[in-house]
Amino acid sequence: MSLKKPTGPRSIALVGPYSSGKTSLLETFLHICGEIDRKGKVADGTSVGDSAKEARDRQMSVEVNSAHFSFMGDEFSVLDCPGSVEFLQESKNVLIGVDAAILVCEPDPDRTVTLLPLLKILEQNAVPTFIFINKIDRAKGTVHDLFQSLEAVSNRDLVLRQAPIVKDGIITGYVDLASERAYVYKEGQPSKIIEMTPEVAEMEGTSRFAMLETLADYDDHIMEEILDDIEPEQDEIYELLQQDLQQGFVVPVLLGAAESEHGIRRLLKALRHEVPSSERTSERCSMTAKSDVPVAQVLKTYMSAQAGKLSLCRIWSGKFEDGENYNAGRIAGMFRLQGGKVQKVASAGMGDVVAFGRLDNLHTGDVLHNSENISATKSQILEPVFDFSLHAEKREEDVKLTAALGKLTEEDPSLVAEHRQETQELLLKGQGEIHLRVALERLRNKYGLSVQSKTPKVAYREAIRKGIVHHARFKKQSGGHGQFGDVKIEIKPLGRGEGFQFHQNVVGGSVPKQYIPAVEHGVRDYLCEGPLGFPVVDVSVTLLDGQHHAVDSSENAFRSAARIAMSEGMRKCSPVLLEPVCKVEVVMPSSFTTRVTGIVSSRRGQILGFDAREGWLGWEILSTMMPEKELRDLIIDLRSVTQGVGTYSASYDHLQELTGALAAKVVDQIVVEP
Repeated sequence: MSLKKPTGPRSIALVGPYSSGKTSLLETFLHICGEIDRKGKVADGTSVGDSAKEARDRQMSVEVNSAHFSFMGDEFSVLDCPGSVEFLQESKNVLIGVDAAILVCEPDPDRTVTLLPLLKILEQNAVPTFIFINKIDRAKGTVHDLFQSLEAVSNRDLVLRQAPIVKDGIITGYVDLASERAYVYKEGQPSKIIEMTPEVAEMEGTSRFAMLETLADYDDHIMEEILDDIEPEQDEIYELLQQDLQQGFVVPVLLGAAESEHGIRRLLKALRHEVPSSERTSERCSMTAKSDVPVAQVLKTYMSAQAGKLSLCRIWSGKFEDGENYNAGRIAGMFRLQGGKVQKVASAGMGDVVAFGRLDNLHTGDVLHNSENISATKSQILEPVFDFSLHAEKREEDVKLTAALGKLTEEDPSLVAEHRQETQELLLKGQGEIHLRVALERLRNKYGLSVQSKTPKVAYREAIRKGIVHHARFKKQSGGHGQFGDVKIEIKPLGRGEGFQFHQNVVGGSVPKQYIPAVEHGVRDYLCEGPLGFPVVDVSVTLLDGQHHAVDSSENAFRSAARIAMSEGMRKCSPVLLEPVCKVEVVMPSSFTTRVTGIVSSRRGQILGFDAREGWLGWEILSTMMPEKELRDLIIDLRSVTQGVGTYSASYDHLQELTGALAAKVVDQIVVEP
């Protein structure tokens, strides 16, 4: 067999949980490949990645960082994705347009459950994936135990590519199971090849056989060789590792420590030889354009108050020139991003990742081209699970705030800004409190907007339990024509969800026809705020009788009389508070079910049942009814007890009565609000 190395520029996504060390790994890549003279540190705010002020203030990635390097003549673009689950949308957007991904994790078996959401996204997008176990010098337990815990959360077969060499309980090197060579780590230098001791050789033989067994599941020839006790040729093994990775059959697992440069050069060599070419990725992603047709897709949108809009794009085919016109407009600048630094380029071709300037009609996931019938898969947008109510500190900046929020939501599609009619509030929704706090910091840092945030109001309503007939009169004399309106109305409760009904049974013209619509308007005026202080629903009002004056009666007089009748009558109808209840689906690993049900019960949730989560081995969906008020910080508690992987979706279902101390507290609160 002859191993053919992929060629051309290729793109890699770095993904992994918060604190796994992705940004440090990127820094080491750039240093080894000569892009930077010395490695920066996230804690010092000197890394190439995480250049945004919001990221450096928090010492964590809050958006995708793009960088480039060349290794042994091969060009790579690296997209470093945030690790926090609150910025998962950034990873989802990027993974639709990369040739491969490196899933970075810590050597702690108890934390491998945090990898499952990322593994599912990678699997769903069929992205060739490497797992890099970082910080291997601080491993908890054995690599064998860690590998088993990784296997438990992956639907694809894992292949351990390196067996650890352990001395005095510390991993000091590794054996490459494909080449059968042993190496010892050297701080800040390439690993040094060493002779295998008998103990290491025995361990290597066992680990290598396990690797070959996994590869044999996808190749009949190597299966026959194993059964006949024939040692496969080394080139054959390398070719199978390459093919199985590119076809998504297996996920290679490599070891190392980014900060010390342990195992990083071996990882780079694996990327160079095994990451598929752009042509192969185009086929995987069903991009049907010819190789000479310019097609690019937006993976990330950046908004700058000074430089304007930048669209970070993966070029699927063809060649793009600065200043050329395409379906979304004219490219006004083409740039290569190296963290926060921008380098202008004149053109870019297939496989490159570059940023196009000022394409205002191009959004994340969109395709830039000059042909017809070109489309591409877009990532699914995550549903919001947390929200704030916003208002500008300076009232005159409300319009500016709306415009700035539009730019934020374009930059990050998982942010949603909307006006809630029921509570008359401007809401910002997202993936968690940190996600929204970062958005508020961007409003201040980028757009000079100081914004106040608070807990959104709950859309309480009120209804009545009994009916009444009530008479009211509005009479006012101020010289000349006066004001006179007299009504007799019947107020009755309706079934839940029936809304508002108005009828009239006036006989004999006691209330002239031209004034009846004014009575209805007066009733509706009152329904905006009932006796408990909330909008009234599920009530029927019938105009029975009244009186009018030939000179002094008017529409305004009858409208006022109706409001008085409602105000006096509704207090006698046993008003009751209604709270909105949502249908909620909580998803979590089965091992956390008991804790999650405890949280749901403590929040007045009514458990409806459990189902297995389709395609997620060992996960469950808990269906429940829960008051809207209890959803406020539900995501915080869920993530706290599920290592950050539990989440929920909610939709309004119905209104239900709220009584007792809880209702009294709500009513008292609205009385004291300014």
